[in-house]
Amino acid sequence: MNTKKELREIMKRLKKEYPGPKTALHFGDPFQLLVATILSAQTTDVHVNRVTESLFKKYKSVRDYAEVPLDTLRKDISSINFYNNKAKNIQASAKMIIENFQSKVPKTMEELITLPGVARKTANIVLSNAFGINEGIAVDTHVKRLAFRLGLTKNNDPVKIEKELMETTPKEDWGNLSHLLIFHGRQICQAKKPKHSDCVLYDLCPSRDI
Repeated sequence: MNTKKELREIMKRLKKEYPGPKTALHFGDPFQLLVATILSAQTTDVHVNRVTESLFKKYKSVRDYAEVPLDTLRKDISSINFYNNKAKNIQASAKMIIENFQSKVPKTMEELITLPGVARKTANIVLSNAFGINEGIAVDTHVKRLAFRLGLTKNNDPVKIEKELMETTPKEDWGNLSHLLIFHGRQICQAKKPKHSDCVLYDLCPSRDI
C-alpha cells in the first residue's frame, strides 16, 4: 500500500474519525510549543501538559528561560525523562533565539534545527502547529509504527520514512497526516495489541493479522 490513491483513502477515513486534528501538547505561543515538544521526547503528552501547566505560569518569556539558573529549571521539569539534558537544551535554545533571531522562534526548518535539542521531528511540529507551515512530516514512534503496518514504508529510519510519506501525501496534509496517525496509534493501532475490531482501516491494512 504505497499509492497516492490508497493514502487518500486512509486520510479520508482518519479525518472522519478524528476531526480537527492538532497537537495534544498545550501551548500559548511558539516558544511554549518548542519547550513542550522538547520535553515530550520519550515522555507522554499528558505528563508534559501537567508539567507545563505550572512551568508556563512561572516563565512568561524566552528571556525568562534564558536567565533562570539552570538548576532551578532542572528542578521545575525534574519529573520529565532526561530532564537534565532537556533543561540544558531549552535554556541554550532560548539564548540562541534571543541572540540570533530577535527573541522570536524562527519559521524555517533550516533555522530551527540549529537550536540545541531540535531535530526535524520537533521542527516539523513547531512549524505546522505554531505557524501553519508544512515543511515536512513529524515522524514519532506512532507514525513510524503505523506507516510500516499500513505498508506506507518498509524503512525504519525516520528520515527515510518522512521522505516517503512526503512523496505520497499532498503538502497541505503533511501536518494532518502526522496527527491522524498519532491519534489512531494511541487509541486503536497500539504497539502490543491493536484493536482490530474498532479499526476503520482494517480492510486496508496489510498487517491486520498481527
